[in-house]
Amino acid sequence: MNHLFTRALAAWRNALAVVVRDKGVLLLLVAAPVLYGFFYPWFYATEVVTQVPVAVVDLDHSSLSRQITRLAQADPNIAVTLVTGNEHEAREALWNGTIGGYAVLPADLQRKVLRSEAAVVNVDGNGAYTLINKAVQRGFAEAVGTASAAVEIRMLQAHGQSALQARASRNPVQLHTVALFNPTEGYGSYVVPAVALLILQQTLLMGAAMLAGTWVETGQHRASPGTWWARLLALCTLGMASGLLYFGWIFVWQDYPRGGNPWGALVLLLCYVPTNAALGLLLGLWLGNRERALQVLLFTTLPMAFLAGFSWPVEALPLPLQWLRWLLPSTAGVQASLRLNQLGAPLADVLPHLGVLLALLGASVVGVLWKAALPRPIDTRA
Repeated sequence: MNHLFTRALAAWRNALAVVVRDKGVLLLLVAAPVLYGFFYPWFYATEVVTQVPVAVVDLDHSSLSRQITRLAQADPNIAVTLVTGNEHEAREALWNGTIGGYAVLPADLQRKVLRSEAAVVNVDGNGAYTLINKAVQRGFAEAVGTASAAVEIRMLQAHGQSALQARASRNPVQLHTVALFNPTEGYGSYVVPAVALLILQQTLLMGAAMLAGTWVETGQHRASPGTWWARLLALCTLGMASGLLYFGWIFVWQDYPRGGNPWGALVLLLCYVPTNAALGLLLGLWLGNRERALQVLLFTTLPMAFLAGFSWPVEALPLPLQWLRWLLPSTAGVQASLRLNQLGAPLADVLPHLGVLLALLGASVVGVLWKAALPRPIDTRA
């Protein structure tokens, strides 16, 4: 038993040494995850888009329009940088990117409000940027809503109601909303934990495929199953280190949602990392070329992000893609990670996802061993 363990340990060390000596693979498996871990979450540090520059087109020049402007200036979502009486000027500012949107306060705004007639404030936002448009719409909605509520309460008080009665009459049913698992509703807390799994997948797939492609080019792919298991374990060692870096220190340092079920997340990594490493080896053997493997995987990075199910609802995908996406480890990995790491779900709730990963792992290992055992094709060009 000790002899077998010593041989296995020596094979793992040799395989790890081969991986470390390949500078391109080492860059993908060590340097890339570390750099991504530091810099990618940094872009989303503010979590939510605030202080979007906007304009107010005041055509009414009344006390009500000035009140709405002051409320807009005080709203944290937007920053009023232009107050004008010319809508064309505001539109020009939107077109050249100076502002993210503008509100038009019509000329008869206060008169209609005092006559209890319907009054409309138009808000135009830059819909080409969803988060900016959302901040613009929310900021002006809050400003106009607050001003509208104040006018309505004053009218109710004028009919004899007290301030408390007027507030209750104006809003008899209170709505209390809670954003579970992402209390700040931050974009970073939504996207970074999922992208971390994609980064881990792509670096492992590329690194493993490049290694396997190199072994095919040099004839080293004709090896025993024990050698291939050692190679897989060496890749998993570096992959687990990157995974623990993300789920551990990076999420803590960047203060992203974490720790819902840390032991469950560890089990997920133990399934996710070997699956990607084995699939990368299989792709490298199949493509048979180091550069070709890298090119193919670079080309598929963006489609994999869309198919993972976090940037676009799965239900909106074409039906064939809803099935084919399960051939990618990131599909099951991202879905399981969000449940374990952020929702704190028990391990039993993600067993189907772990089953998918283990099935992909088994199929990939069988494919690697089968491909490596195939006889060398006879060269008929002689």
